[in-house]
Amino acid sequence: MAKNSSFTCSACAATFTKWSGRCDNCGEWNTIVEDTGLSSGPAGKSLGARRGRAVALTDLSTEEPPPPRTTSKLAELDRVLGGGLVPASATLVGGDPGIGKSTLLLQAAAQFAQSGLKTIYVSGEEASAQVRMRAQRLGLASAPVQLAADTNLRDILTALEAEAPQLAIIDSIQTMWSDHVDSAPGSVSQVRAAAHELTTFAKRKGISVILVGHVTKEGQIAGPRVVEHMVDTVLYFEGERGHQFRILRAVKNRFGPADEIGVFEMTGAGLAEVQNPSALFLSERGTPSPGSAVFAGIEGTRPVLVEFQALVAPTPHSQPRRTVVGWDGGRLAMILAVLEARCGIPFAGLDVYLNVAGGLKISEPAADLAVAAALLSAREDAALPADTVVFGELSLSGALRPAPQTEIRLKEAQKLGFSKAIAPLGGKARTSAGMSLQQMGDLTTFVGDIFGAG
Repeated sequence: MAKNSSFTCSACAATFTKWSGRCDNCGEWNTIVEDTGLSSGPAGKSLGARRGRAVALTDLSTEEPPPPRTTSKLAELDRVLGGGLVPASATLVGGDPGIGKSTLLLQAAAQFAQSGLKTIYVSGEEASAQVRMRAQRLGLASAPVQLAADTNLRDILTALEAEAPQLAIIDSIQTMWSDHVDSAPGSVSQVRAAAHELTTFAKRKGISVILVGHVTKEGQIAGPRVVEHMVDTVLYFEGERGHQFRILRAVKNRFGPADEIGVFEMTGAGLAEVQNPSALFLSERGTPSPGSAVFAGIEGTRPVLVEFQALVAPTPHSQPRRTVVGWDGGRLAMILAVLEARCGIPFAGLDVYLNVAGGLKISEPAADLAVAAALLSAREDAALPADTVVFGELSLSGALRPAPQTEIRLKEAQKLGFSKAIAPLGGKARTSAGMSLQQMGDLTTFVGDIFGAG
């Protein structure tokens, strides 16, 4: 019987039915390898030919206690994990090179080890001496963490089974090499096989496994997307090289809320927790100037205040520039189109630059009104009042839609000294003394009331 083989590009994960020297999808050379997959059974026998044991079934009314959690002294990490580390779980942490993933996980390993968990840190990228040097710099040399430097997955699993730790950190999954997969480390087949073996081992032995993952230039974790489906929790460590702030964001969590964030500050002694992110993101905000608007947002379960900065200037080019940092460029184009079509405010012939201060990435639709306010402020050269926050979603018709959790946003703004908020009609909120709420139904009303045009 003919063998059905598939081939996968190790650069972009595209699949093909036959081998070729160049990938038709990404254009890279010599990246297509045969995907052998996982063994189907002993001596290659089909799994369907062997009779298995019956799977235990339960009904939906079965009550089980919540999983026990081990907390660390890093409250921001515990928040993102959903309250602490869960036994028999697999967590994937991704981030740009040099952003601080290894520093964060070494600090976490030390804290969990000091909390009583037997912890093993396996590095496939650095020697044990290099990890010790980092631990000494961070003041963690006395932490009871066991180190290993190896990339052979079979040897690592043998050591973990013999030592029986409660937490194992693998840095990184792209460096692991499985000898039953005929491809180079870091390839799609190797990453998938290593992730499968480690996740299965964690479930079978009841230990927690944290995997470090490299990211591509598009910001996605390198390797097959199925790795993110295998694990229980996917965290992204974000930040800009020019800023000291680092954001740990949960994009998937089977044991807690997704989209939760933890905020850290990179210092000479490692990562320090930020208890009040709003105050930190607004700390460098001076006298209000045109093009600045403060947005009251929600990240996960916590309110966060952040400043949007806009610059609108005549362009010397035939095609005006649209540059965005920390927000979606497509959504900026939509807001510019709505301002021109619904309010008659043109941006043709003008360069537009938009930036989220502090290096935070915002994806919430409720930031639409704050972006529109910053753009109008920059274009009209008129600064918004210093004590005002703005939030609300903008529709293509120019109508303003209410944002959820309005009351939580207002409380956070008032705590930081803001006394006025501009929001859409319909938001259910009660304002306390010293805080006023101005609600509007559409963008035309907002432009007329705030900037005297429309």
